[in-house]
Amino acid sequence: MNTPGTVVSLFDYSGNAVRDWARAGYDCHCLDIVHSDPPRIEIVGNGRITYHRADLNHDGSGWKTATQLAAAATGHKVLFAWPPCEDMTVSGNRHKAAKRAADPLFQWKAMRRATRSAALGRRYGFAWMVENPIGALSTLWRKPDHIWHPFYYGGYLPEDDQHPEWPKYIAPRDAYTKQTGAWVGGGFQMPDRQDVEPEIIRRKTASGRWITGSRQFFYLGGKTAKTKKIRNLGARGACRAFFIANQQSN
Repeated sequence: MNTPGTVVSLFDYSGNAVRDWARAGYDCHCLDIVHSDPPRIEIVGNGRITYHRADLNHDGSGWKTATQLAAAATGHKVLFAWPPCEDMTVSGNRHKAAKRAADPLFQWKAMRRATRSAALGRRYGFAWMVENPIGALSTLWRKPDHIWHPFYYGGYLPEDDQHPEWPKYIAPRDAYTKQTGAWVGGGFQMPDRQDVEPEIIRRKTASGRWITGSRQFFYLGGKTAKTKKIRNLGARGACRAFFIANQQSN
């Protein structure tokens, strides 16, 4: 397949991070434990997305697949990583004691998912980015190179945008706050901001106290697979902005 380059996206089940790259003709690979085996191929524009089932826990067998794909990559090479954040975020602090009692190394293992991703990008010459909400990763690994919110890049989406899958839970044009870190290397460029006004919902509790937050804050507080899936989705505006910034710089 003759392509301008290769994109590898780790911990990615939706394909949002690579869809613009595929339209531009890139050979894209999304790795996550939820995908089927054998891999599924989606043709998008002039390129394709291959979805690989891969266990990318700190010692998971999926790192072999990731390494093989990275080693075989050609052309302009970009690597994204979106490791699960539930063991790292401030919102998960109330569960920290129970998790540590069950596994004293639970945060170290979570950190290794991020550092192994970065090491893979460095080893094979990718422009790379690791994404995670601000939390323990900043102290267990290092401080992020950039901090951003999804609404910073909402202007990259159309004015009439609605989330195609989860409009109840995610505001149009990614108009929500979520303090997020970007750890980058290999020449990865952060895009120019195109802010939209963040949607802030205000509600009164049964006790009479007023609280404010995003749709995610009010609707995605549970532990189900569905809520975790939606919380871990990459912001579509940011993904498009990353494509524009990094394709244009090469």
